[in-house]
Amino acid sequence: MPIPNITQPERISLGPELRLRRFDQVLPEALTWYQDPETVYLVDGIREPYTREKLERMYRYLDTHGELYYIEALERGFFCPIGDVMFSQEDMPIVIGDPAHRGRGIGRRVVAALIERGRDLGYAALGVREIYAWNTASRRCFESQGFRLVETTARGGRFQLVL
Repeated sequence: MPIPNITQPERISLGPELRLRRFDQVLPEALTWYQDPETVYLVDGIREPYTREKLERMYRYLDTHGELYYIEALERGFFCPIGDVMFSQEDMPIVIGDPAHRGRGIGRRVVAALIERGRDLGYAALGVREIYAWNTASRRCFESQGFRLVETTARGGRFQLVL
């Protein structure tokens, strides 16, 4: 139970063709996302692809510090993983790992649903620990949902949404 005394939902619907599914294991698709140098650059600020071991460590960390979900899209009658997101009051790292699904507003829908989750949990505010200056798509995504820059960091900035 990553958020003390809170039960993480198995699924959060984002509409008939998109959902969040509670993380349960490392999927082969996820390793593919994190082996793409450009994706890794947006996530970590370096272009060194992940090994399976590094991916497992990352997911283990995220799963113990918040609610970890796969983002799934309906394709040919089946929900398929296209990214991941971790939700906590202090951070909300999100990756749309499948390039075919980027730039389609999926990130905004995910963030909007997690804002509602935060409201349901009675949080006064939500934060994003850091968005790198070069990750303009992520910054636009969070700002479109009302997050504002509250602190400049060496590589970008911290963002917050007052609920």
